Amino acid sequence: MEIFLSAGEASGDLHGANLARALRKLAPQVKLSCLGGPLMKAAGVEVVVDNRKISVVGVSEVLAQSKSIYAAWVKMRDYLLAVRPSVVVLIDFPDFNFLLGRFAKKIGAKVFFYISPQIWGWRKWRVKKIGRLMDGMAVILPFEKDFYGSYGIDVDYVGHPLSDSLRNVADKASCNLLYHGFDGPLVGLLPGSRRGEITRFFPLLMEAAQIILRALPQARFIMPVAPSVNALELEKRAAHCSIPLQVAANDTYRALRACDLILTKTGTVTLEAAILETPMVAFYKVSRVTRLIVEPLITVDFTALPNLIAGREIVPEFARIEPSGPLLAGAALRLLKSARLLEAQREELRQIRDLLDCSGISERVAQLVLDRL
Repeated sequence: MEIFLSAGEASGDLHGANLARALRKLAPQVKLSCLGGPLMKAAGVEVVVDNRKISVVGVSEVLAQSKSIYAAWVKMRDYLLAVRPSVVVLIDFPDFNFLLGRFAKKIGAKVFFYISPQIWGWRKWRVKKIGRLMDGMAVILPFEKDFYGSYGIDVDYVGHPLSDSLRNVADKASCNLLYHGFDGPLVGLLPGSRRGEITRFFPLLMEAAQIILRALPQARFIMPVAPSVNALELEKRAAHCSIPLQVAANDTYRALRACDLILTKTGTVTLEAAILETPMVAFYKVSRVTRLIVEPLITVDFTALPNLIAGREIVPEFARIEPSGPLLAGAALRLLKSARLLEAQREELRQIRDLLDCSGISERVAQLVLDRL
């Protein structure tokens, strides 16, 4: 039997790798293949298509990479048709995975969603389509089970896989020894994992850092990045802006925990920071074309995941509002200059962490997948 895992971006690659290890433990005889990245490959999964070739966000960005995305789709379609896997597991990355799921269903495979598409945030009409398509789903945010239940769809809430992944990260004192050996605040700058995001958000973060540095000359900055990113080039660009920046390659979690505050794009990283109890200011910025198309379809009040889970703004966010260097720096300075406000946000983040904390998540999801065989 074969199980195909489809994870189109870096966070999905992490969760897919953990799921793959759990599947191998429970059913070593099952073959695993994937759309994935280096982590899934290291977990022993056959990578049919490398997800770094298609990991883009936004309408104009997708159009620019349409040839690569189409080539990846054709390659996976031909592979699925040839091997006809028993189960196809779709890990986030909704639009591409919807297409893949429909094809998998057509050729007789069971379709299992791991990590719900965020249809509760926009395009809710797709919920009925998902209900018809899926043979099972594991959701990772507490409110998602009630959301699907309100449409008569039964899903399993398993907790967030990051709570397992981050359980053994060193404590803050140990992380400070690595990255925070100076007086003054350490501010993390997180533009995202995709090349396009780094290109788009790096100047915005540099502008914010310059304003913070003028107000707090003792501040220092750190930018955790994937090992594939050219760290030296980013440090040179920051030095050109007179920003004291250290780029931490392949050590995101310890760097995050050492920070007093981070400026981060929205997405999974906001939950990583929440679990690590690191205060943050969140933002996102898309092209004008994407904003005009997407904005009318959004049905939630918040974009940062900690705010969505809490149901109120506990993290300052600039996504529905166009982010700028002065806006980000102003929100950051209000927190950095107030120990009381920083601690208040940390306490709110601890509550989010406790809500998501369920051990053995990958094993539970693996069993749910195997139940479909």
